[in-house]
Amino acid sequence: MPQRILIIGASGQVGREMLSSISESMEILPTYNETALNGGTRLDVLQELNVIDLVLKFKPNIIINLSALTNVDRCEVDKDLAYKINAMSVKFITRAAMVNNSYLVHVSTDYVFDGEKGMYKEDDFPNPINYYGLTKLIGETFALSYDLSLVVRTSGVFGGKSNFPKFVMDNLKKGNTVKVIKDSFYSPISAKFLAKAILDILPMRITGIINIAGERISREDLAKRIGSRLGKEGLIDIVNENEMKWKAKRPRDSSLDISKAKKLISFNFYDIDKNLDTLGD
Repeated sequence: MPQRILIIGASGQVGREMLSSISESMEILPTYNETALNGGTRLDVLQELNVIDLVLKFKPNIIINLSALTNVDRCEVDKDLAYKINAMSVKFITRAAMVNNSYLVHVSTDYVFDGEKGMYKEDDFPNPINYYGLTKLIGETFALSYDLSLVVRTSGVFGGKSNFPKFVMDNLKKGNTVKVIKDSFYSPISAKFLAKAILDILPMRITGIINIAGERISREDLAKRIGSRLGKEGLIDIVNENEMKWKAKRPRDSSLDISKAKKLISFNFYDIDKNLDTLGD
């Protein structure tokens, strides 16, 4: 029998890449909430009975949860919604996975860390400094309460319409100056490579936590690489964080140690330039 995979939140950038990369031998049920998806099933992850009902009807071997409220400033303002989507819905999905004995893969974030040291390993102690990170950490806790679960921590996912590299590229192409904060490090990865990497390790049925992200780089250097590709480096303006007028604090260095993933994943998912190449896809 083919593997049945339920992809929750498949209408997002990682979900769409996953659907385009997944083996045709697998039986897929993609879900969406607000953004319609051809062939998808609408699912409100805040309705626990709906989640359990869908899982019991489809009986997936694997559940991949990509749903999240990832706008960091919005999470700081609309805390109730952030908690419901990033924490409580994971509790509901985890319960449904338990009932059906499904393998659960839940995608989380580098923002569970405070950014004081960087290059965080899977077993480093989390200490979020914004509400987004806190809700994602609580979601991780719910997922990890189930023995057949894997939490994938990632960083700065880009692809689709709304993300830092795309913002930089689009504005530079228009001849606009781009403000980039200095001394800010992370481990960005394209949605395409993240999706492929998750699919690559699915057969291994790893449990616990794994970091899947790109190489450590500063946002300044990343912007300059994009600028260099376009011949527009002169339009990049390096500023202090307090000039950005964000509502939520950002960790200074939320880069992730990906040593574990490098040993398990069969392709180079972490090279920054290879990841940036996907922006033209």
